Amino acid sequence: MLSFDLRSLETKAVQVDGAVQPDDPIWVEGDNRPTDPIRVTGRLSSAGDGRFYFTGRMEGRFELPCRRCLEPVNVEVREDVHFLLAELGAEEADDPEVFLFDPNARLLDLRAAVRETWLLTAPAYVQCRDDCKGLCATCGTNLNESTCNCTQTSTDSRWGSLLKHQGDAH
Repeated sequence: MLSFDLRSLETKAVQVDGAVQPDDPIWVEGDNRPTDPIRVTGRLSSAGDGRFYFTGRMEGRFELPCRRCLEPVNVEVREDVHFLLAELGAEEADDPEVFLFDPNARLLDLRAAVRETWLLTAPAYVQCRDDCKGLCATCGTNLNESTCNCTQTSTDSRWGSLLKHQGDAH
């Protein structure tokens, strides 16, 4: 569960143990959506008038193409997370690291904060392995799986004098 009664939060801290599902409407097109639910555990407590503090852990998985060969790579994200939630109109409202909520709402929903934290935490690029050879720039063959018969393309002639000087430096 990632929604909590605002009135009860003001008097006592609560344990958080919930998940954001991959098909949750919180996700928007272009997000690195998880392949499995993101598990969120921790503690949510009052941090003063109209403010709440979450400290805990977020764990999940997602899939991205390798940046060199485009093969799918499963990525595991395990991160300690901490964030502040404040009422709309609070003095922290201009701080991009503070998540805002409607003070007239009955429930405090952590899903938006979890989504943004996930997007900032999850890597934007991955590589399937350290020695990935990538794709041939000419024919597109995955060079990790086979070789191709393409000839090396010549370097743009505008770089010729630089390459000549590089050879002199050795």
